[in-house]
Amino acid sequence: MNDSIAIFDRPAVQRHRERAARATSEVDFLINEVTERLLERLQEIKRNFTFVLDLGCREGRVARHVSSRVVNLDPAFAYAARAPGPRLVAEAEALPFAPRSFDLVTSILTLHWINDLPGALWQIREILKPDGLALGAFFGGETLYELRRAFIEAELALEGGAAPRVSPFADIRDLGGLLQRAGFALPVVERDAFTVTYPHPLALMEDLRAMGDTNAVRERRRNFTRRGTLTRACERYQEIFGDAEGRIPATFEVLTFTAWAPDESQPRPKRRGSATTRLGDALKEDPATPPPADDPPAASARDRS
Repeated sequence: MNDSIAIFDRPAVQRHRERAARATSEVDFLINEVTERLLERLQEIKRNFTFVLDLGCREGRVARHVSSRVVNLDPAFAYAARAPGPRLVAEAEALPFAPRSFDLVTSILTLHWINDLPGALWQIREILKPDGLALGAFFGGETLYELRRAFIEAELALEGGAAPRVSPFADIRDLGGLLQRAGFALPVVERDAFTVTYPHPLALMEDLRAMGDTNAVRERRRNFTRRGTLTRACERYQEIFGDAEGRIPATFEVLTFTAWAPDESQPRPKRRGSATTRLGDALKEDPATPPPADDPPAASARDRS
């Protein structure tokens, strides 16, 4: 892989997932919520999917809820070993499947650790049959912005410079373009915001460790965080974002996408110049009718004690 796109330390990502697979299920609240919402979207699609690949399967959450034949893939052996049915250990950036192998590819909170996201999306599209579906969810750019700011301020104050502490996540404005660039048709991207409150920033960090989502950026500092820096970061977190009771929020932005492998049966845009209605007429509004308000992004909140 070209070093210019090697953002993450993939061996570290694998170690973190191996450790998370051995953790308790108490921190599964977020993956459970995202999985439930993704499966609800899948039920709304009136289609029978015979062969399914679950990319980043963890312990086989998708396979346990669908009747299709599911291949479970995860970069962590400990997760793949717990999944039912066919399972293997492999990387999403080097999928070991022939073109047109699957009707459906799912991925839940895994793709945000991919170095070459455009390349991984292209591979997913290649292994889909024509009119096959890619359905995935991963963390977006607003995830853990509170933690990022607290550490930046603490390190600038005490160490004279800031190291990467929170991963650079994809932006919702870019994801649709990435899906089109990978050759997908009819891409749709949605945003959900989850806010989890904690009694202390250290409790958040413990959850991130148990989830397998601690820092794996290649340029991260390899030594332990100084105690003074950690203390200052926790203080700044509570000063900036804490509520009257001393609890702190942690934001998780989740981007969910659906995209289809191209097929002749899919709807296509009309030929340019074939419109029968003038744009100016279509844009005329009734002055007595107020413009519709934009729908806010879906949000959820949860407390962690």
